Amino acid sequence: MNFKKTLENFKYSKEQAAGVLLLFIVIIALQLFYYTLDYAKVEVDNDDKNVWMSNQVIVDSMKVVALAAKPTIYPFNPNFISDYKGYKLGMSVAQIDRLFAFRKLNKYVNSPEEFQSVTLVSDSLLLTMSPYFKFPDWVKDKKNTTYVKYSPNKVIANEVKGSVKDINLATQEDLMKVYGVGQVLSERILKLRETVGGIVSMDQINEVWGLTPEVADKVKLSFKVMKLPDIKKIDINNASIKELAQFTYFKYGLAREIVIYRSMNGDFVKIEDLTKIKGFPVEKANIIALYLDFR
Repeated sequence: MNFKKTLENFKYSKEQAAGVLLLFIVIIALQLFYYTLDYAKVEVDNDDKNVWMSNQVIVDSMKVVALAAKPTIYPFNPNFISDYKGYKLGMSVAQIDRLFAFRKLNKYVNSPEEFQSVTLVSDSLLLTMSPYFKFPDWVKDKKNTTYVKYSPNKVIANEVKGSVKDINLATQEDLMKVYGVGQVLSERILKLRETVGGIVSMDQINEVWGLTPEVADKVKLSFKVMKLPDIKKIDINNASIKELAQFTYFKYGLAREIVIYRSMNGDFVKIEDLTKIKGFPVEKANIIALYLDFR
């Protein structure tokens, strides 16, 4: 190996030597700076950090409020309370089972006192739950209501006296004689009667859009259901989703749930079977029952 020739490759000009020297000086200076620099952290006020900390305090307080907040309870009919809802409200399994057993007898509780006598809930729990109880209107005013418990052998009709007329035979002129019922509202009442195939309860008058409760009461004083109309009933155990969805009281989603429930649990025997379906208008169950055929 020729070392002499190899060493010739490491010969630099004056300019190159000066550059290499300068590079070494810079490297040494940086090393000295690195080892002598004090890295002790100094706390410096930071406006962004202060803003972030103040916001964090607000967020933490909101979390505390959210955890302490109680879930909103909406009015409900205690006759159709689910086991989950009963549990959430503080009822024991035994208390819920007593209510379910009572309902299986086709009986209803119509007041907080009856609810307590059936379930045996404590006075304190009843005091907490009862403000949210929502019973049908006929329970609140049994004397003036046309809503009665459904029975296949009975019709929803009232005894009539004087000039009171049958709502299912009323003409537009008859309806317009009631103060507050004009051409538009009378047409809507007749449209309702036509759509459902005949009115079976005067409570259905409350469903007419634009009819105030005061005017609806006046209509009920002038008209009654004297005879159950000849209704083409819906075969609830064989009707398709499309057929069920055409019924005034069933939307498409509910019609679909009815068919699914029927396919999984078998035929419906009574209206109470339908009230188990989510979204079913239980407050109108007795009226709906008269439009359905359970055979």
